[in-house]
Amino acid sequence: MSLSAVIGEDVRVTNIRKNRPKPGLKAQHIKAIETAALLCDADVTGLSIGSTDITFSPLELKGGNVKLEIDIGTAGSISLLLQCIMPAAAYAPGDIELTITGGTDVAWSPPIDYLKHITARALSKMGYKCNIDLLTRGYYPKGGGKVRAHLKPSRLKGFDFTTEFREDKRKIYGISHCANLPEHIAMRQADSAAALIEKSGFECEINTECVTCRSTGSGIGLWHGLIGASALGKHGLPAEKVGRNAGKEMIEELRFGACVDVHLADQLIPYMGLCKSGFGSYTVRELSQHTLTNIWVTEQFLDVKFDVKKIVNFGSKFESDIVEVSVK
Repeated sequence: MSLSAVIGEDVRVTNIRKNRPKPGLKAQHIKAIETAALLCDADVTGLSIGSTDITFSPLELKGGNVKLEIDIGTAGSISLLLQCIMPAAAYAPGDIELTITGGTDVAWSPPIDYLKHITARALSKMGYKCNIDLLTRGYYPKGGGKVRAHLKPSRLKGFDFTTEFREDKRKIYGISHCANLPEHIAMRQADSAAALIEKSGFECEINTECVTCRSTGSGIGLWHGLIGASALGKHGLPAEKVGRNAGKEMIEELRFGACVDVHLADQLIPYMGLCKSGFGSYTVRELSQHTLTNIWVTEQFLDVKFDVKKIVNFGSKFESDIVEVSVK
């Protein structure tokens, strides 16, 4: 939808989530498409719960004093909604401010801390201008989290992450959070993650956050340059296990010596395709299906071609194979 809005051409999508137990659009998908439609006065057909076939027909992108309040209505991911809107917002004629209510830390989506500390940081190197502020956390199933995003028109440019953006310090940052739970939950998550990370030779600085809000839950997010990791708490899962899960994911990503993690890799693809100038490239430990899909979709909409090649990284302690993705 976002690429359709940028180039001003209609798109039809069929077989949406066809192989899922419950096929078709869910509430969060509908809200994302509705928001994209508002930004470009698009005409949309087939937009209903369970629909597997939609058509999106955009007009001109709007911007400048555009302020929207969006309530997903469930614990649907705020991060995924923003991912749908952000590429198009770069080409709007003015600023766009979104206040979104939903889930900030939910399964199968980037936590809001990831979007703020990793995704937005990477995009800033490509000229993207945005501010993402967490107002209230929201966990599954009640949601109720709130985020304010200020998106600005941006002139996107290519960026070579493989040579120009290195993290020199061996220090990992993070935040361990909980809501409507004892403070020791967040502290135990942080302590167990820190113990594992420091054992691997890295310094660690993990802040803790304990609040009262609409939904109950916990989680932890970690970041180091453009590498991130996270884990969510759930009933019956010890806080120490949550922290270790995040710590293990971070260590696994770092040991490959790639410049972005496997999740950021797919998020960068549309922006790399939209760049009007400059060469873009990054390395990643493996290509996920999300990344391969985004490459295919972006190539259908834009006059670009991605180059993917496997390389051996001899700079890593483990001398592991990694993948380089680039576009010209």
